[in-house]
Amino acid sequence: LSVVMARRHIRMAHVVLLLLDASEGVLGLDATIAGYAHEDGRAVILCVNKWDAAPDKDRRKFVVKVRDALKFLEYAPLAFLSARTGAGVGQLFPLIRRVYEAASQRVTTGELNRFMEGLRFEPELKVLYATQASVRPPTFILFTNAPGKLHFSTERFFVNRLRARFGFQGTPIVIKSQKRHA
Repeated sequence: LSVVMARRHIRMAHVVLLLLDASEGVLGLDATIAGYAHEDGRAVILCVNKWDAAPDKDRRKFVVKVRDALKFLEYAPLAFLSARTGAGVGQLFPLIRRVYEAASQRVTTGELNRFMEGLRFEPELKVLYATQASVRPPTFILFTNAPGKLHFSTERFFVNRLRARFGFQGTPIVIKSQKRHA
């Protein structure tokens, strides 16, 4: 029942706050719900609660464990909180705003194509132009000389460059490709 309710709430949300228990780490159910949020294209913030009660207070080590367990959410920021003491809660609301704005961000076609000129893809792939089709999640269409879907590594390269240039903190980015004759 909790998963059904989580899926329903994810569908209604713009930003999903995934609450992780610092004393337990990432559980299987946490990963499942995180996967639903990612698949639904929702912006995500990983909230680590009970940080004041964590047995090991090494944040770097904990972040590595979370990133390892939730590899598909590498874009999601982590917020360390304590509901009991209120520590970190004040920083959560500005983070929610930033993540929502990132998910709603629009890049003009001209700016995107100027950015694309500086990218080097594999020699046989020619990207003719790109455009942003929608927001929440930011969805980009690349018009190329190649039929079919882009190779995973090419998509990953493009997403990483988009994040480095335009931000998109906390939100998945969708890449689609269409063949156009040059």
